Amino acid sequence: MISIVAGLPAVVTAFGRALVSQLHPRMLLLTIVPFVLSLLLIAAVLWFGLKPLNDWIGEISNHLYSLPFVEAFFGWFGTGAIKAAIMSMLAMWLLLPIMILVALVFVGTLAVPTITKHVAQKQYPDLIKKYGGSFRGTIWISVTSCLIALLLWVVTLPLSFLPPFTFLLHPVLWGWLTYRVMAYDCLAGHADLEERKRLMHDHRWPLLTIGAIAGALGTLPTFLWIGGALSIVILPLLAAGAIWLYVAIFVFSGLWFQYYCLEALAQQRLFTIGSHTIHPADKS
Repeated sequence: MISIVAGLPAVVTAFGRALVSQLHPRMLLLTIVPFVLSLLLIAAVLWFGLKPLNDWIGEISNHLYSLPFVEAFFGWFGTGAIKAAIMSMLAMWLLLPIMILVALVFVGTLAVPTITKHVAQKQYPDLIKKYGGSFRGTIWISVTSCLIALLLWVVTLPLSFLPPFTFLLHPVLWGWLTYRVMAYDCLAGHADLEERKRLMHDHRWPLLTIGAIAGALGTLPTFLWIGGALSIVILPLLAAGAIWLYVAIFVFSGLWFQYYCLEALAQQRLFTIGSHTIHPADKS
């Protein structure tokens, strides 16, 4: 198994290559379709679900406000504006994982195949494709990983309001999700089943490192999205900007994972071939 320190040079090299490729016109255009589809889906969720969600949060808030210490707090600092801001913030926070999951699924299913083709043609034209993954496998790994991440999000939601966990839970959770989805998609075309399992096991710490950093980058659109709670007027613009940033970050993450995974696969095959080579001196 490759440690984080041992895999760091390859992680940095893949990061540099991904950064250069992200500026390619083809990769910039690649963000458009997932962005439009994500925007339409999130718009539908907001149109049909925001009011019921606010009503549900309002009912919960009313119960919380009846607690003695909460009532004393609002009695001291005031009620109206603070209550409205808290309700809007909770609504945005609960909708946040849906927005991230939608963007990740659309990028994984629509953008990653193009990313794979772009990176393979540019950097690894001689790497043999063994097609160990499938579109069904992509959907399965995306859905199951997203459901697990969504469950963990809900369970840890109360902790996310505490300062130390606010900056830790989000990167770790979405980093794990990005690693699970992206690593499978990036290896689906070139690696067979055994190669993929071995690579994801041997390189899991470098891959988790990439995922964690990608998860940390994913916190940037979060602040823009949560800022919509301050003004319902600019919420659509902030939501659209946040969605595009999520898509762009996931496309960059896909490039980063792709460069790392294909390089690791190429090195793994060289090692496997070398370990099975019989030299003349070894013959009896």
